[in-house]
Amino acid sequence: MKAFKYLLVLLLGCVFLNPSFSQELLINHVNIITMENDQVLEDHSIYVKDGVIMEIAPEEEISVAGVRTLDGRGMYVFPGLAEFHAHLPNPDQFGAVFQEEVLWMYLANGVLRIRSMLGHESHLELKKRVETGELTGPRMFISGPSLNGTSVADPDSGRKMVRDQKAAGYDHLKLHPGLDDPKFLAIADEAKKTGIYYGGHISLDVGLVTSVKNGYRSVEHIDGFLEAMLPDGTAIDPTVSGPFNMNLVGQVDQAKLDGLIQLCLENKTWIAPTLTLFERYFGYQPTYELRQQPEMFYLPGQLTTQWYNTKSKLEADGVLAEAKVKPYLEFRQKLFLDLHKAGVPMIMSSDSPQVFNVPGFSIHREIESMSKAGMSNYEILKTGSVNCADYFEESGEWGVLKPGAAAEFVLVQKNPLEDLTTMQKPQAIMIQGKFIQRDELQLQLNLIRQKYLRQ
Repeated sequence: MKAFKYLLVLLLGCVFLNPSFSQELLINHVNIITMENDQVLEDHSIYVKDGVIMEIAPEEEISVAGVRTLDGRGMYVFPGLAEFHAHLPNPDQFGAVFQEEVLWMYLANGVLRIRSMLGHESHLELKKRVETGELTGPRMFISGPSLNGTSVADPDSGRKMVRDQKAAGYDHLKLHPGLDDPKFLAIADEAKKTGIYYGGHISLDVGLVTSVKNGYRSVEHIDGFLEAMLPDGTAIDPTVSGPFNMNLVGQVDQAKLDGLIQLCLENKTWIAPTLTLFERYFGYQPTYELRQQPEMFYLPGQLTTQWYNTKSKLEADGVLAEAKVKPYLEFRQKLFLDLHKAGVPMIMSSDSPQVFNVPGFSIHREIESMSKAGMSNYEILKTGSVNCADYFEESGEWGVLKPGAAAEFVLVQKNPLEDLTTMQKPQAIMIQGKFIQRDELQLQLNLIRQKYLRQ
């Protein structure tokens, strides 16, 4: 381990003194989790060049002259994690610098890819700066501005928004509630014509079945399932049904789930569960406890105050009483596992930054929630690697460790297939052809924390 740390320091001196340095690196004696299966390649070497994995083999089988080498003895390497329901900040809220700080928070937690689900034109420029190496951050897929009942005036304007977002360079469409059938069907049809993925919340007037049948790529927050499982003819009064209609959970007909699962499988629908969002934002854990958690100190005080006020009002109104919320959270946890066991694909997502979900840190809380629900460690890792690459039809290009794939990976001290918590403290990451050790990651976090020190 001492040799590993010493060599890291030597290497990092080269990387950070010369940002344009084209990294060629050989890591020896490391245990590799390729994510092509659930096996570990013990005591192997991984050779990377120009941001691509060139070779993985036992050490004695790789021979390259003049290449910097590291001794990763005892360490484990995996492809890194993806946060597929991120919300990159709008620079008008807390400034452009906060956007860059958020990128470091993801990296420091081993999150190397994000799908940002509420677009702003500045996000396209941010993505470009990362891709060109001007800025250090996770690779990005960017959704455009929200398409919802307010922003979409009529079907024709919905079609135009789809075309405009595709032309602007967005990778995905984000749909929010309030759409009726004519608006939604116009958006879905135009998205198919232009070749852009779309998904999001389920509008109540449209419903889960219509959304899935018309090509929803991802259902965010497992939204729409509760409503689709209510007895036919059930009237929903949003003034009493609670957030996401949680107060109606006692009326759910479990017999309807099999049909919905089959519908999702037939239409290749993905699920972004965001379990931790509901446990923290809409859960019954007291707001004052959440506000004091360590990761909150990496955010502007104004933002955490907004979150505090938002949840505190729900608490004061009695919306988040344990007796109301607990049955709903248990329903979501079971629904998540039932969908997973049936083969409906999941993509790792926590919704960050969002009420008490801090970028990067919240992914580890999501991982804990998925584990408590009953998902295996290997399947959890798949939701944040292989599955996310599959989602954008980029299988084998990233999310796995094999020759020809992107050299994006994280080094940790223990085997995450046995201990998920080891991923909370990456010892180093490889991204954009740069090998960044924990000291640098922690330095960036410390600088952010220092900036937002509370009075």
